[in-house]
Amino acid sequence: MNKDSLAIDCKQLFKTYPGKPPVEAVRGVDLQVHSGECFGVLGPNGAGKTTTIEILEGLLPPTSGSVRVLDMDWSTQEVDIRQHIGVSLQETKLSDRLTVAETTALFRSFYRDGLAPEEALELVALTDKSKAWIKTLSGGQKQRLAVALAIVGDPDLLFLDEPTTGLDPSSRRQLWDIIRSFRQRNKTVMITTHYMEEAERLCDRVAIFDQGQVIALGTPRELIASLGAEHVVEFTLPADLPAQERQSLNESLNDLPALEQVEVAGDSVHVTAADSHSALRQLFGLLEQRQVDISSLTTRHASLEDVFVHLTGRYLSDDLAG
Repeated sequence: MNKDSLAIDCKQLFKTYPGKPPVEAVRGVDLQVHSGECFGVLGPNGAGKTTTIEILEGLLPPTSGSVRVLDMDWSTQEVDIRQHIGVSLQETKLSDRLTVAETTALFRSFYRDGLAPEEALELVALTDKSKAWIKTLSGGQKQRLAVALAIVGDPDLLFLDEPTTGLDPSSRRQLWDIIRSFRQRNKTVMITTHYMEEAERLCDRVAIFDQGQVIALGTPRELIASLGAEHVVEFTLPADLPAQERQSLNESLNDLPALEQVEVAGDSVHVTAADSHSALRQLFGLLEQRQVDISSLTTRHASLEDVFVHLTGRYLSDDLAG
């Protein structure tokens, strides 16, 4: 496919569910995904990202707006679109009475063209499990099989919804390698994930969703650079610190010249800085002056998680845990 073409082009996408009052799940989303790129979609539960993806996959009709997938329209070219996309849902229910090979052959039969079932299983390192019953597979093996079923039709566009949720680090990295090998064939990937490291490592560009809208869009490096600082300091205040002292300390933190941004959530304080040494020196000086002992402190490089915290005031990982 032409790298300059668009694999996905949606404009002013809205999805409203009836009710009193109506629920606006998606509110005016514009997205363009270029052919050959890996595009990440991040956002908390209820942000509208899943609804948007399901519209792009043809699983939901939009309330309004235009959607083109691989330069085709769902309303008139549904059969053709389905022949050229692959979808891996967050949780795939498969028949326990079929083997891995039989399941893959069944899904291959849905497409006019595609990979041999054996080739798809080889790509996800499941050849040795081809004769195994579905029910005997581990969680990581089932996730890899779900990806095999999504790519067996040799799609031009692959949708992956939280493909590594619940996997151990080794299985997660195996799936990363599978996605990279798919990309090397100039295929397009749209992936939703709660894992910021995953988005930073795999995605060419990322869209951050919140409250039904895209609130940030760019490469991971561009989004991190938008913070204006590359270092993060996080520390925890004493739980018994009086409210008045806590408020006064927070105001003083915002006045420290070395700190770019200050985010406070309960006892946790999250600050960004261009120079971690100056930030720590000023921070410790203020805490000593106020006679405040902190219970923990960490420093690290800024990440997409910090971009999300800055934009929304909360952690995406906390939303996943909730």
